[in-house]
Amino acid sequence: MALNARPQTYIQQPAVPQSPNRQPAKKKKRITKGEKILYTAFLAVCIMCALLVLQNQSTIQASTQEIQTIENSINEATKQNTDLSVQVSELSSYERIWSKAKDYGLKLNERNVKVVPGQ
Repeated sequence: MALNARPQTYIQQPAVPQSPNRQPAKKKKRITKGEKILYTAFLAVCIMCALLVLQNQSTIQASTQEIQTIENSINEATKQNTDLSVQVSELSSYERIWSKAKDYGLKLNERNVKVVPGQ
């Protein structure tokens, strides 16, 4: 007991003050340089595809407008041709031709009349 009777001396370790400028532990990077390059390339390809789609859409729209303009002009020309055909048939009637001939002083001579087959 003699050894045990000795007073024990406590060795106190000096308290380590924590400095406020302590740097936090470095975190691992979530995205590597290679992944950044891949993401950037993928984004660039997506943007290029979107631009190509928009360009094709605008080309298609311009072509459609041009087609509609041409169709409208064709319809107008067809209508005008129909109107002119009606005018030709009205102006070439027998009665009208006979009245114009009388106005110019022409007379009907039965011996000089020749029948032309109709069209």
